[in-house]
Amino acid sequence: MTAERKAPSGALSIDTRRAGGHRLRGPGPIQAWPATRGGAVEISVLDLVAIAAVLAVAGLAMGFLVGLFGIGGGGIAAPVLYEVFSFLGVDPAIRMHLALGTSLAVMIPTSARSFLAHRARGGVDMDAWRRLAPGVVAGVVLGAVIASLSSGTALKWVWIAFSFSMAAKLWFGRDTWRLGDALPPRPLVELWGLITGTISTLLSIGGGALITMLLTLYGRSIQTAVGTAAGVGPLIAIPGAIGFIWAGWGAAVPLPFTIGYVSLIGAAALIPTGVLAAPWGVRVAHGISRRKLEIGFGLLLATMGARFLMSVIAGT
Repeated sequence: MTAERKAPSGALSIDTRRAGGHRLRGPGPIQAWPATRGGAVEISVLDLVAIAAVLAVAGLAMGFLVGLFGIGGGGIAAPVLYEVFSFLGVDPAIRMHLALGTSLAVMIPTSARSFLAHRARGGVDMDAWRRLAPGVVAGVVLGAVIASLSSGTALKWVWIAFSFSMAAKLWFGRDTWRLGDALPPRPLVELWGLITGTISTLLSIGGGALITMLLTLYGRSIQTAVGTAAGVGPLIAIPGAIGFIWAGWGAAVPLPFTIGYVSLIGAAALIPTGVLAAPWGVRVAHGISRRKLEIGFGLLLATMGARFLMSVIAGT
């Protein structure tokens, strides 16, 4: 037997114990959508307003960091969405998948906006981008297949390992850590694109850290590396979001307006402010030193990795 909290007047209730689906209670007619998982979650109108405000602020932060670091924004969106879905009582078995899929959908317009802004400033190596693009797209397809077969905990461990290793490289790396001034011959760059696409889909990120590392090791400035990495974001986000829709097709997701593992409500709340703020980050990226940019990027990655590590330890 499960206990049910009494909702205040005007509250919205997601009741998962009714046969055949969840129900959204509130003023007006009752709406229902398919689901099968048990439990009950009641949400007041004030809670919904607070969630919308949190997502809007997260969108601003995400858009700014997308422009600043050339990332896709999933590193911001995924942890925020994970917390929101946790509050809404989404089953932990699918919570991480839903956060990753939704953040990939959010990345599509934000990363595209960032890429165009960097390109307008001449901060993109288009030759490198063209070599990376085919492998990235192929890697996204592979990553979506792997994600559909992976548990939420496994996906978190991938995030943790990636974020701390990349943060260490950014903090302790030196300018002398350089492999050359020209990119290596085929198929090495193309294979790196495949690896980037696969890992980025599993992490729901735009591949910015991996592409930035490659290009800086081969003599590109941090600004050019960030701008080029921004162009990889849409290549990952579009097929990646489609892959998570496919992976979650038919899954029992206890939220309205979801397609597979993509929440349309979550995406709609994050995208407008994310697109608005992306050019702000681009302006800052072209006005600060390389070292400050590297330290800031490392702090961002370590913070996100620490959050998921605590989640794994706590078993949530």
